[in-house]
Amino acid sequence: MFYTTVRTAFLSIILIVATHIAKAQDQIEKVWYNQEKTSKIQVYKARDGKFYGKIIWLKEPLKNGNPKTDDNNPDEKKRNVPIIGLVILRGLEKDGDKEYSDGKIYDPKNGKTYSCKITYKGKTLDLRGYVGISLIGRTSTWTLAD
Repeated sequence: MFYTTVRTAFLSIILIVATHIAKAQDQIEKVWYNQEKTSKIQVYKARDGKFYGKIIWLKEPLKNGNPKTDDNNPDEKKRNVPIIGLVILRGLEKDGDKEYSDGKIYDPKNGKTYSCKITYKGKTLDLRGYVGISLIGRTSTWTLAD
């Protein structure tokens, strides 16, 4: 009886530890300010194992008294989609300790989508958006939100 209780307790501890390890967050799975600090983006890992980011806060969430929408989206059907909740980072894959690559970033300011890679730097992320090769693009620095 004693050994059964000990074995059950031991298996329970292993299960708890394994569950905790499985749920461990990646270093970029946090909330970040964009470079201008006009929005907050929540970066998360999806079931496909890739990283995504959605806008969860806007400094100025309203336009003409209504929630801001994706007015510049090239797809007219999506122009009424609210900016808050909009997924702007898609499909990034971890590529080393501090690098994430092969993703896409959408800029709701101009309605364009770019290839994207991220470099994690502790309290900042360097996002490189580009067309074709990363030499032709620009880098934006996001800061860890409080």
